[in-house]
Amino acid sequence: MKKPVIFLFMLLASLTVVSSAGDCNPLISPGLSWNFYRSSCPKVENIVRSELKKALKKDIDLAATLLRIHFHDCFVQGCDASVLLSGSQSEQDAPPNLMLRPAAIELINTVRGRVHERCGRVVSCVDITALLARDSVKLSGEPKYPVPLGRRDGTSFATHEVTLASLPPPSSNTQKLIEAVEKLNLDVKDLVTLSGAHTIGIGALPDTRQHVEPVLRQQSQARLPFCQRRQHHCA
Repeated sequence: MKKPVIFLFMLLASLTVVSSAGDCNPLISPGLSWNFYRSSCPKVENIVRSELKKALKKDIDLAATLLRIHFHDCFVQGCDASVLLSGSQSEQDAPPNLMLRPAAIELINTVRGRVHERCGRVVSCVDITALLARDSVKLSGEPKYPVPLGRRDGTSFATHEVTLASLPPPSSNTQKLIEAVEKLNLDVKDLVTLSGAHTIGIGALPDTRQHVEPVLRQQSQARLPFCQRRQHHCA
């Protein structure tokens, strides 16, 4: 499902609704551009990719968290890096974000520092986060997808209530997930792609057991060895 993977993150990056997963020239939101930093920071993508490669050599699991941070940021109040803001009752402290690894947030800040050293404070943190998410997908073995740039950082974070209402919990059934993405003008195809994107990294067992175990119990004897192996890995 490589084309849908490309499609979803182009869509998340631009917050633009695209009607076809195969669209190679997606529309982008006003204010974004494919060459936004051509004059002010032409090497920004190279800087981001170089720093990410060094970090992933030490800790490959950062790739999944960087992708997740981008998703958790964009789904709450748009792609504005508000999930990275600290403070009392910040988005980071909301239950859905408690498992976001501090090491990944530190890496974003490190990369931002490198970019600012080279170019000054002209590249937004949210654009850096979007590029890190994209390159994490690429360096995990998936295709590279284009990311338009020019987003602006937010200055305030969402409340816990807004965060909880925006990010569907792991217990959500299919209908609840469809309703959650429809709020963002996404459809079932986007939902399937987003679910597939979660195959990067490792999921928490309590979040998956309630969905997996009923299926395993219903499997036929012909699939019993496979089911037993899955249960062994999730024990």
